[in-house]
Amino acid sequence: MVTEPRPMSRGGKIAYAVGLPLGLIALVFLPVGRLDWVPGWVFIGFLFVTYGIAASVLLRVNPAIFRARNRFQPGTQRWDLILLSLMLPAMVIEIPLAPLDAGRMHWSVVSPAIVVLGYALLGGGIAFGGWAQAVNRFFEPGVRLQRERGQHVITDGPYRFVRHPDYVSALMVFAGLALALASWWALIPAAWASALLIVRTRWEDALLHAELAGYADYARRTRYRLLPGVW
Repeated sequence: MVTEPRPMSRGGKIAYAVGLPLGLIALVFLPVGRLDWVPGWVFIGFLFVTYGIAASVLLRVNPAIFRARNRFQPGTQRWDLILLSLMLPAMVIEIPLAPLDAGRMHWSVVSPAIVVLGYALLGGGIAFGGWAQAVNRFFEPGVRLQRERGQHVITDGPYRFVRHPDYVSALMVFAGLALALASWWALIPAAWASALLIVRTRWEDALLHAELAGYADYARRTRYRLLPGVW
């Protein structure tokens, strides 16, 4: 029998809807020390529009994704929890470090063209990740075998090109956040998180090869994990 994850509670939904915007505003503007920093509002507005569009599409085509992604499920690999404990602080630090640099300390000199590149990476990463989530109902925050959900190999959408499009999306977002906020220094935690994500890709791929039926055949057809022609 297929068992789906429990939905987020009403209180959890309210806390998420209120806490996420307030937390993002705090991470961007507290390091700057003022609320009239225009690049910060542009950044926040861009995130709300792009993630809002992605979420509205997912509600229509794959609403189960919101149940699957709202918490870590039992059976998440211990090594994955360790990797995430090392990765998540870097992901959180990246956001306040960038406005501290660009909006207050001015350590970096970043051209407008690089900022545009950052927004292109950020928007492309969000869109690519949304595409992956739209076709993959087994998309979860932790690595595990979802036997109770009848997990099977996904070969549609971006999974035709790379085996881990969700991680491609994350790598684009990590780099895009730093560059969109005009900070070279923020690329340091982004690089750390990216390196750990590449390790995670290799280990998750090995787990799926060993335990998910049909994955080895899929891997032979779709040769590359993250970057076609490279790896």
